[in-house]
Amino acid sequence: MTLTRRRFLSIASAACLAAPAANAFVWQGTALGARAQIMLDHPRAVAITEVARAEIDRLEDIFSLYRPASELSRLNASGVLSAPSVELLECLGVARHVHTLTGGRFDPSVQPLWRVMATSYRQGRAPLPAEMTVARHRIGFERVNVDATGVSMGHGQELTLNGIAQGYIADRVGRLMRAEGVVDVLIDTGEIVALGSPGKGTGWPVTIAGEATARQLTGRALATSAPLGTTMNSGGSIGHIIDPRHGRMVTPTIRQISVSASSAALADGLSTGLCLAADRSEAQQLLSKVKDARLESLYL
Repeated sequence: MTLTRRRFLSIASAACLAAPAANAFVWQGTALGARAQIMLDHPRAVAITEVARAEIDRLEDIFSLYRPASELSRLNASGVLSAPSVELLECLGVARHVHTLTGGRFDPSVQPLWRVMATSYRQGRAPLPAEMTVARHRIGFERVNVDATGVSMGHGQELTLNGIAQGYIADRVGRLMRAEGVVDVLIDTGEIVALGSPGKGTGWPVTIAGEATARQLTGRALATSAPLGTTMNSGGSIGHIIDPRHGRMVTPTIRQISVSASSAALADGLSTGLCLAADRSEAQQLLSKVKDARLESLYL
């Protein structure tokens, strides 16, 4: 199984860094397993970025599936979580909104089925029909109850927020930067938030894979998803996007889709769910329900 997430957005780093003054600073690290970076021009760039790095680490303690003590891991282990953080509640709220907007194509409760498939292919075999049947019966975001006092799920249910939490983290880092007085910053946690611009430009130059021309992004977020961006089998033919409506892996029509919005969490969730749209027309129709979302790129 290939767990390395491919990069579908490439940032024109040389162009970005050539324009700002000498104080331009670039931090590189990881966020939820994806390569992350922050670019900004500010006299306190190093100190501010260290605060942002600590915030990313704190948020991973909420959303990570690989940290046993994270809020999400504890919820999946027991099926209930008392006194959830505001951040988990916010992210689940956006997830619920995207679930509705996409007609159930985006569904965080798909995790049990993903786990069965990933484990089987890692062992070099196809999942057994009985395993698939049990996992399918555990899918259903409508059975996940969320309020300020806690989160509870149906028997055997588990959640994954990998299709939305990277965007949510980018949004939170963006808020932190604004609070610190940063005007011009590019945040990439696997999804991108662009605020202001480098130097005297009109935005941050961002190039979507497969396109020759960079677009100027400012005051918006951009997310890109592709079914084969992460693959489960050694041959790379079985992608990570599972259709939760039918509980099976599908042969996607859409190879890659990019969505922009005012929120990276919203763009992230929408791009994930819309991988399962039948074609461009259906993707556009679903996006028409969202006032501030825009289809930036789609490859069949």
